Parts: sequence; structure tokens; C-alpha cells
Amino acid sequence: MRAVFRLLVARLFVSLLVLAGVSVLIFAIARVIPGDPARIALGPNATHEQVAALRGQLRLDESIWSQYAWFVNDLSRGELGQSLYTNRPVVKDIAQFLPATLELVIVAGILMICAGLPLGMLAAKYRGGVIDNVVRLLSLLGVSAPSFVWAVILMLLFAFYLPLFPIAGRIDTAFEVPGVTGFLLVDSLLDGQVAAFADALRHIALPALALALSGIGQAARLTRANMVETYDRPYVEMARSYGFPEWRIARSYAFKPSLIPSLTIIGLDFAAMLGNAFLVEAIFAWPGLSRYGVAVILRKDLNAIVGTVLIISAAFLIANLIVDLLIALINPRIRHSRDAS
Repeated sequence: MRAVFRLLVARLFVSLLVLAGVSVLIFAIARVIPGDPARIALGPNATHEQVAALRGQLRLDESIWSQYAWFVNDLSRGELGQSLYTNRPVVKDIAQFLPATLELVIVAGILMICAGLPLGMLAAKYRGGVIDNVVRLLSLLGVSAPSFVWAVILMLLFAFYLPLFPIAGRIDTAFEVPGVTGFLLVDSLLDGQVAAFADALRHIALPALALALSGIGQAARLTRANMVETYDRPYVEMARSYGFPEWRIARSYAFKPSLIPSLTIIGLDFAAMLGNAFLVEAIFAWPGLSRYGVAVILRKDLNAIVGTVLIISAAFLIANLIVDLLIALINPRIRHSRDAS
């Protein structure tokens, strides 16, 4: 466990450096994008005096290094400035929109793990057969089409032609769920509202599936390829010769060594969902952070842009950190090699 702790400390240090680099990069990019944020915020009918006053309030008339120093000072106090889009503190906007996106991404990640890994195991076990060919075809379809295409297809099939699921929002307006965690699925259960939980689950089903289909295909293909390679290893043949049941061979001798590369891809896909969810959120009118991020970019809302990108970057780094720790716990060679060093 000391090796895992050292790995955690090293990854945290690297993640903080990366996050600092991202803050500098996005801060600079946000300020070189054409357009005057003050003019965009006030509109074309604002006077030059009003625009100049807002520019002074935003410190846009100072040097970029001075602006960054003010940004770091605000960030150290847990502030990200005022949003020109909502006229509220950016921290409050993120606190409002982030739980919706996190809930969507977490449900999509659960679908990706619960569907992708078993499908890959099934295809590897029956390689060359009908099941294998069907899984490979479905995986290829999932990977080939982007998430927003699946969102449109699922909406047409299961909300328009077969009206089984709602097409917009997180929950029906008839339900009032107190906000404890911001996750409606969790809050509805905490409040004992089973009907609200079922309605929230129906609302999140289609956008989560649309977001997860590409990752399901990736996980299934990679798991199958690694397990097929593992099945040809000598220790698997030896386990068969000893008469071990096939389910035990698949679970303990073939699946576990194949899990490491699959976990890496799943972690990357999970983190990428935070940034890629904006089209799915737009199609299903999902009030999440990705949709908010697109809106503030179009209005060149500098503080909101930097805050949104920093949160998504931090989530990406946290997901990679968790994957690294899981791999270190699963793979004894990593632990032993670090202990020896």
C-alpha cells in the first residue's frame, strides 16, 4: 500500500501542474478570441462610456499578466468572478449545472462498464461464432457513429415513434425533489419519492445511452481482443487441463489480465464524456455544464469559459487518477516493482 500511496502523491502533484498549465493556456486563449466581451455583453446599443466602464470593471484594460494575477488571487479565495451570461457568480452557475452533467456522465459510465465488459467477455468466449460476430458488429456501429447521432436516433425511435421515454429535461415538473446532492436519482430516493426516481430514470435513460454507446463499443472490442489473446496463453491451457470450470477460467485467468487496458480506455472515455456531452445535452434540453459551456463560449464570457474548462479538466484528471490507482491495485507487478524501487 505504500507504493500505491506514493503513486497517489506523484499523480496528484502532476495533476496540479497540469491544471495550472491548463489555466494559463485557456486564460490566454479566451482573451485572444476576436470580439470585445464588454461590447457583446452590453449589446450594440450601449455607449462607449458604458463599454469602457464594464471593461474597467472586468480589468480588460490591464495587461494579460495583471489579469491572470487577479484571476489567481480570486481562485485562491474560491471565486471565479462574475458571469456576463447569467449575471451571477460563476461558482454558483457551476454548482447549479455541474450535478446534472455529472449524473448523466456517471449513469453513462455505469452503462459502459455493465454492458461493454460483459459483451467483450461473451464475444471472446464464443469467438468465431454467431455471438462473437453480432457483438463485433454492434461494437463497430457504436464506435462509428458519434454520440449526437445516436441521440437523434434514440429520440426518434423511443420518444417519437414509440413514445416510451420523455425527450427533454431531467424530471417532470409535477415532482418537487429537494436538492441535497444535486443528483435527482439520489435525492428522490433520499426523500422517499419512488415515483420521482422512476421519472428521473426515464428522463436520463436515452441521453445516457446515447452518450455511452461509443464507450460500450470501445470497451467490448478491447476486452474481446485482449481476452482472445489471453486464452492462447499456456497458463490458460494448463487450467483447462486441470479441469477448471470454464466460467472460472474466463473470470480469473482471462478477464482479469485483460481488464487493465480496458480500464484505461473506459477511464479516458468517461472523462471525455464531460466535454463531449454538450451536443447530447442540447438535443435532450439537459440543463448541464456542457450546454452552459457552449453558451458562454458563444458570448465570450471570459470568467465562465475559464471556470468551465477548469472544472472539466479537473474531472478529467481525477478520472485518470482513479484509473491509475485501480490499475495499481489490480496489477501486482506494478505494486511490487514500485516497492522494489
